Amino acid sequence: MNVKYIGLSEINGPLVALDHVSGISYDEMAEIKLDDGTRRLARVVEVEKDRAVLQVFEGTKGLSLVNTTTSFQGKPMELALSTEMLGRIFSGAGKPIDGLGEIFPEKYRDINGSPLNPVSRTYPRNYINTGISSIDALTTLIRGQKLPIFSGSGLSHNKLAVQIVRQAKIADENGQDFAIVFGAMGVKNDVADYFKRCFEETGVLQRVAMFLNLSNDPIIERILTPRCALTCAEYLAFEHDMHILVILTDMTSYAEALREFSSSKGEIPGRKGYPGYLYSDLASIYERAGIVKGAKGSVTQIPILTMPNDDITHPVPDLTGYITEGQIVLDRNLDQTGVYPAVSILPSLSRLMKDGIGEGYTREDHQMVSNQLFAAYAKVQDARSLASVIGEEELSDTDKAYLKFGTLFEKHFIDQGFDVNRSIDETLDLGWSLLSTLPKSELDRVDEEHLEHYYSAEKAKALFAED
Repeated sequence: MNVKYIGLSEINGPLVALDHVSGISYDEMAEIKLDDGTRRLARVVEVEKDRAVLQVFEGTKGLSLVNTTTSFQGKPMELALSTEMLGRIFSGAGKPIDGLGEIFPEKYRDINGSPLNPVSRTYPRNYINTGISSIDALTTLIRGQKLPIFSGSGLSHNKLAVQIVRQAKIADENGQDFAIVFGAMGVKNDVADYFKRCFEETGVLQRVAMFLNLSNDPIIERILTPRCALTCAEYLAFEHDMHILVILTDMTSYAEALREFSSSKGEIPGRKGYPGYLYSDLASIYERAGIVKGAKGSVTQIPILTMPNDDITHPVPDLTGYITEGQIVLDRNLDQTGVYPAVSILPSLSRLMKDGIGEGYTREDHQMVSNQLFAAYAKVQDARSLASVIGEEELSDTDKAYLKFGTLFEKHFIDQGFDVNRSIDETLDLGWSLLSTLPKSELDRVDEEHLEHYYSAEKAKALFAED
C-alpha cells in the first residue's frame, strides 16, 4: 500500500522533515508534490524513530508546510542503464540533457553500487596509454587503478583531462572495447561547453558518456554525479566486458557540496568544516575502481581535484592520497614558464606501475628508464639549489651536465603540447636520448646490457643540437 503524507514538519535549506512516518529506510527515494501539481524528487538522509529528514534535489523553494504531499517509493535512487549511454550527455542526476530523448534502459541499478568483496578483486595489471610522456613513462596508469591528479586553481587540469579522453587507449588485446565515462561537478557553463565542444570536434564523443553538473545546479545533484558516473562505468565494464576509464572533475567541488549539505543537517564539523565522515565518503567513490574475478572488463579512475591555495595537506587531497594508489601533481611554477602539461615529477608516483609495465606490457627497459629519469631529475634540483648559492660557474662539470639535462628534460619530455600523442616506444626512446646527455658513469639505475644497447651520446648531441 502506497501511503501519502500531507504536510511537512520543517523546511531547512535543501532539507525537509516529516514526523509520524513509519517503514521508511535510509537512502529511500520519495516524490514530493507541490500545490501547483509539479513534482520533485527527494532522498531520505536521516531517520530517527518516527521522524524522517529528506534531501530535495530541485531545492525547497515554493514548498508549503501545509499542502505538500510526500509519497515514498520503497527503493534507493536507481540509474537507467544501457549501452546507448555512450555518446550521450546527462545531467549530474543521470537525466539526458543533449536533446536526443530518453534512453531505452536494459536495466536499473542502485547508484550506490554493490559492496565488492575484497577477495573477488583481481590485482591490476597492464596499462592504459595516455600518449603523455610524463604520465606513461614515470607514473604509468594501470588498468583498474585509481590515480588522482592534484591540481590548483587556474592550472590546466581541464585541458589535461580533455587530452587524456582524446588520446587514451589500451594495448591491443582480443579486440576488447575501451570507453570513457566523464563526470564533471560544479563546473561553469563555459567549461562545460569546452568539454562538449572538444569531444565533438575530435570525434571521441561516441565512446564517451558525459555526466555534467553545473555550478548553478543544486548541490544535492553534485553529490549524486560521481555515483551515477561510476554506476554507468560498472555496468559497461562488468556486464559488457569493456575497459572503462572514469574521469571525475572536480572532487573538491564534490567535497564542498558535501560540507554544505552536512552543515545544513547540523552535523558537527571536522577539519576545515568538512564532515567527519569525509574519508569514508570519498572511499565509497574511489574504491569502486578495480577488476573483478571472472570479469573481462575493468574500471579505472582518474579523479581530478584542485588544492585550495595549492596546499597538498588540505583535507581533500590529503584523504584522497590515503585512499588512492599514487598521485599526479601539477606544478604552478612549471605552468607559469609555459610548460604543458605542468607535471611535477618528484612528488608524483604510481604505486602499481611496477606490476603493469616491462616485458609483455610496455617494454623491457621501462622500469630502468623510469628509475634513472627520477634519480637524474632529483639531482637536477640539488644542482640548481647549489647554483643559486655559489653560482653556476663554480659548479663541477657533472653538476653542469645535470643542469643542462634538467633544462632539456623539461623542454622536450615534460613540455609536450596539447596535440602531441606519443607511443610508449617514442616516450622511452626520448628518455634514453635525454639520459645520453649525461656521462655514462652517472647512469647507475640501468644494467650494462641496456646501457650498451640504448645509450648514444652522438645521437643525443645531434637531437638536441639547437639547444
